[in-house]
Amino acid sequence: MKKYLLIAVLSINAAIFAQKGPKIEFKDKDNTIDYGKVNKEDDNGLRTFVFTNTGDQPLIIKEAKSTCGCTVPTFSKEPIAPGKTGSIDVKYNMNTGPIRKTITVESNAVNVEEGRVAIKIKGEVVEKPVVNLLEKKSSSPMMQ
Repeated sequence: MKKYLLIAVLSINAAIFAQKGPKIEFKDKDNTIDYGKVNKEDDNGLRTFVFTNTGDQPLIIKEAKSTCGCTVPTFSKEPIAPGKTGSIDVKYNMNTGPIRKTITVESNAVNVEEGRVAIKIKGEVVEKPVVNLLEKKSSSPMMQ
């Protein structure tokens, strides 16, 4: 019985890896870019997702849609040849607070269900600290 199960698993894996066509593989771990803690004065909110076509046919990005209007994805409509890289730029509007957004990428890739893959941004936009140069610092070396 174990032999038949092993043969079935190997056959399924072989079928998956033998798929012909374009395949999309993103560079970022878990298809996520972490902004970390940023402020709108020092950061324009633009990040770039880089991907590679690991398949044997041209990859076409058909659409990239965000979950809201505060995140705008842009991408090239040109096909990405096998072995070549492409990119999707994501611009977040840098509203103060947590960043948790998903962008759905639709393509002709055969290695993701229905050619769709989710890419994500996360992080936090904080207010830039105001420095008052006239205010005395309490940790002055003379006060110790």
